[in-house]
Amino acid sequence: MEIIKTGNLEKIVDVLKNGGLVIMPTETVYIAAVDATNEHAVKKLVKYKNRPFGKPFSVGTTDLEMMKKYVEMNETAENLYKTFYPGPITIVCQGKHKVATGIESEVGTLGIFVTDHKLTIDVIEKLGKPITTTSANTSYQPRPFKISSLFKYLSKKQRGFIDLTVDVGEIPFNEASTVIDTTLDDPAVLRQGEIKLKNKVEVLSRSDEATQNTGKELWQKYEKYKGKRAIVFALQGPMGAGKTVFTKGLAKAMGVKEEVVSPTYDLELDYRLPTTDYKLIHIDAWRMSSDSELVELEFSKKITDKSVIAVEWADRVADEIRKYNEEAIIIWVKIRYGKGESERFISWGVI
Repeated sequence: MEIIKTGNLEKIVDVLKNGGLVIMPTETVYIAAVDATNEHAVKKLVKYKNRPFGKPFSVGTTDLEMMKKYVEMNETAENLYKTFYPGPITIVCQGKHKVATGIESEVGTLGIFVTDHKLTIDVIEKLGKPITTTSANTSYQPRPFKISSLFKYLSKKQRGFIDLTVDVGEIPFNEASTVIDTTLDDPAVLRQGEIKLKNKVEVLSRSDEATQNTGKELWQKYEKYKGKRAIVFALQGPMGAGKTVFTKGLAKAMGVKEEVVSPTYDLELDYRLPTTDYKLIHIDAWRMSSDSELVELEFSKKITDKSVIAVEWADRVADEIRKYNEEAIIIWVKIRYGKGESERFISWGVI
């Protein structure tokens, strides 16, 4: 692996053309860049990131014309482009299958954006193809703002996959890009980043039945993601506010026939659906003292399996849940007491 201190455009592009992996800076983080159309390079990237094959990668382009070579852009996507580009926002569109295997999702979608970082633009223009823009950290490690922090978490084997590192020092902290899925009827914010898009709603419930109905309605809103991504309902609220009541409504909407009870003493209860392979996983983090206990429940595997998960007391393990913002639809649901004894304010958002 060669390390250079400046953005040597010729050298970077030469490495990418030959199927190499380059660690390079952007406006938000150091990225692991490969030619997104090169099968060999993408396989190397998957091994470097130590992530399951099939988890998609976003790609960077230079302009609308280049984007349209690789994705189908509907009116929503084009409006987002006109409003926010160039800038830190990634649009998920239906792919045209012109990138290497493993770049698009299993359902053929592709996250794509136009950067405003000069070195990245220059590299893509000279290469003439999109590059991967995934953060250079390996799966579930911190986002790297300097090379020394990145290398701290890399094994000797992982370093062996890197062909070139462009070390320009520490990058100023910036939020990750905002990710929006435009392929469905209602565009969904999959990850909030520097560009904040409001996606929050609040209702007043005056009974357990109304709270359950809110759970049913939220399932109907997000059911379309079933089988495409994990769906996590991260429930927050004081004792007795109605987190389990909400989950009962969610379970009924999914077709669960069993009686849903609080899993406080079991930590996790699973409810099978009668006519499908899906199940509702109900987790209670009340007795968890740290995020590591959620890890011990194999939360990452549940995400990989595209499970439907309801987590009570999610604020206790919020950092662990947020690690999966890219892989899962995470709906944060907050329930708080109203003025009346039976009143509850229920708010939610994909934030």
